[in-house]
Amino acid sequence: MRTGQISVQSENIFPIIKKFLYTDQEIFIRELVSNAVDASKKIQTLSRIGEYSDDLGDLKVEVSIDEKKKTLTISDYGVGMTDEEVEKYITQLAFSGATEFVNQWKDKDPDQMIGHFGLGFYSAFMVAKQVTLVSKSYKKDTEVVKWECDGTTSYSIDKGKRKKRGYRCNLAPYG
Repeated sequence: MRTGQISVQSENIFPIIKKFLYTDQEIFIRELVSNAVDASKKIQTLSRIGEYSDDLGDLKVEVSIDEKKKTLTISDYGVGMTDEEVEKYITQLAFSGATEFVNQWKDKDPDQMIGHFGLGFYSAFMVAKQVTLVSKSYKKDTEVVKWECDGTTSYSIDKGKRKKRGYRCNLAPYG
């Protein structure tokens, strides 16, 4: 297992995401489901162009709630991510100039911002104290990766367990 710090230009990025960028708490579900649908579309495209030849299987997106544990889980059977892709796409926010961003968008409809900055995954932290992502890439001979973060800039990456390609995002506690 290794640990690290999410690459951001400001340690205050999570409060901005949690309190300013997403004023409607329920937006997180749309963002995470949208990511899952995109992953499913990508595996279909790879299959269609001949870059993926295995059976696509059921490309459904599953959303489940465990009321006892107060967790919400979103799973897909899309492309999944390798360890390197998790490192690139999850741990490095492509976000510079947080103050400029806030000033640019402060008087605009927040719904117009959604989907423009690659921050949708982080909207999960509006409702969860811990987010765990487990991903298995469609690429052959790659290991399952598990990424965990408690809403700070610290995270851990380790080997995970998942039999089918795709990813599972667990929010705990949810609500």
